[in-house]
Amino acid sequence: MTRSRLFAVLIGLLLLGNLTTPACAVNLADLSGWDIVIPSEPIESEIYAAEELQHFLAEATGCELPVRRNAEGDRHHFFVGPSAAMLASNVGFDTSKMGDEDLRIVIRGENLAIAGGRPRGTLYAVYAFLEDYLSVRFLTPDHTHVPKTAEDHPLDELDYSYHPPLSFRWSYYGETNRNPAFAARMRCNTIPKDAKFGGVTPRSRISHSFHRQLPTSRYGEDHTEYFTLRDGKRLSDVKNDSRQTEPCKSNPEVIRIITESVLAELAENPGRSNISVSQNDNHLYCQCENCAALDAEAESHMGSHLALVNAVADAVAQKCPGVDVGTLAYVYTRKPPKGIGPRGNVQIQLCSIECSQVYPIDDRTCRRNKEFCKDLIGWGKICDDVCIWTYNTNFHNYLLPCPNLRNIEPNIRLFVKHGVKGVFMQGPGNAAGGDFSGLRNYITSRLLWDPDLSGEALMDEFLRLHYAEAAPPIRRFLDLLCDNARGKGVDANCFAHARDYAIDEAIGRAALAAMDEAAALAKSDAVRLRVEKASIWALRAAVGDLPKRLSAGMRDQWNRGEITLDDFPTMKPDEIAEKGPHMRKLLALCKKHGVDRWSEGWSLEQSTPILQKFLAQVASE
Repeated sequence: MTRSRLFAVLIGLLLLGNLTTPACAVNLADLSGWDIVIPSEPIESEIYAAEELQHFLAEATGCELPVRRNAEGDRHHFFVGPSAAMLASNVGFDTSKMGDEDLRIVIRGENLAIAGGRPRGTLYAVYAFLEDYLSVRFLTPDHTHVPKTAEDHPLDELDYSYHPPLSFRWSYYGETNRNPAFAARMRCNTIPKDAKFGGVTPRSRISHSFHRQLPTSRYGEDHTEYFTLRDGKRLSDVKNDSRQTEPCKSNPEVIRIITESVLAELAENPGRSNISVSQNDNHLYCQCENCAALDAEAESHMGSHLALVNAVADAVAQKCPGVDVGTLAYVYTRKPPKGIGPRGNVQIQLCSIECSQVYPIDDRTCRRNKEFCKDLIGWGKICDDVCIWTYNTNFHNYLLPCPNLRNIEPNIRLFVKHGVKGVFMQGPGNAAGGDFSGLRNYITSRLLWDPDLSGEALMDEFLRLHYAEAAPPIRRFLDLLCDNARGKGVDANCFAHARDYAIDEAIGRAALAAMDEAAALAKSDAVRLRVEKASIWALRAAVGDLPKRLSAGMRDQWNRGEITLDDFPTMKPDEIAEKGPHMRKLLALCKKHGVDRWSEGWSLEQSTPILQKFLAQVASE
């Protein structure tokens, strides 16, 4: 080929490339002549979506666009929501058949449409646009990263649609539970009941219910036979129904009473899409002859339980068509039964409480996880409506660093792969400031919305934006924490102490050194405060297992005044002398930063007098 002919071919290829490259439709660096157009009769979440877009565009570009209910003149428009003007424009599309949270973003010919199904689709579309095209990041309730647009910030023509794979998403952290506006930004669709945030998904979380539907306070004295038989005794005289008893699930009167309770609750709450009919929070399945026979036939204690749930579901189907009955597959009911399957209107919420926090759930070399994976597959074969209740915390020690950050992504992807409808990821939802809870909530929420994201990339992004120049030593410590736990071969679940996660004195020293280095690198007061708060979790690692476990039983006895400080264990003097100063600083920082719980069952207010006992011992040595 001659040089002139080669040159002609290259020119032709360049011209062809220009023809196929999307044209720049919008330049966010220059929004003069633009406005935001909402429907003439918008719902509250569409008004709020426009306000959120207006606010963050102004923060990023310096240009505050007017919000209007009609498309005026020659202006260019951000159409937010399903307006007639949007539908008639060059970026128009119909949203009437879109799901509650389905969304679409269209950019074409210097117009832009952001809309979705009602009630949450348009609001979530705005957040998707802000994240994907302005690089806005909702990190914590009090920290949103909004980069300034460059002098030239072009957006090419686009037609993007998204359908979230999970219809129920709950990253159960104080960060979301206590901040509905932030929960909406993270697309956690179970918290913000306010209509302007789009409300909540109609599917409610399935949880323990028999303690309400068959209380011993009402039936225990006259009908002991209604309650679980254990070692020849009916557990009908107890102080805590949820923890200390279960129904006798094969008793016809029990089935009748629970059915009537469920129907009454549904009558009082019209519009509900599901209701819980589920075991109490204990291991006390009934050992009576009839229950045992049903369980033996099913090769699972789910046998007698599911027979009751199916009976209730049949009644609900007749009286309240369209309402589902949800039950937990939890502890003794986790194994799928043989010979009996859930009715078509029965939902299963499968719980992974036994699984390891150190290894991904799909790592079948881990003994804790192997059986759960088997059960997940088994339930998928007999039920087409499965949700997951999984765990991303340590209930005994909310502040102790947990070596499971790398597992959030593979666990969520595993659940989605097996077709689950929703995920309840339980963190320290009744607390503020649990172990790296801002980071954990960020990774979890983003992945529940889009499981194709990278957990590692999300971790790096959060650390870089939240801790800025102080991020590298924090990341190195988190890597060390996970590598050390796996290297030591531990596989503790969500009830653990420092030794169970292989957190020893060396790890404690490494945690403190990382925070000291991070503090030295911090260049602003905001970053210094964030590092200081993170040092709470490093101090907790350094404290290790001092004091010994503050159990739920001890908490209840303490609250009832049945025990005193003298009933708590005394530590060795040398251990107290070494770790006491860390404990004193830890408590001071918790107070400064509003960290309010030591564990699921112990608030800092409850536990501080006990912890200070150890500090007093330090002073007396």
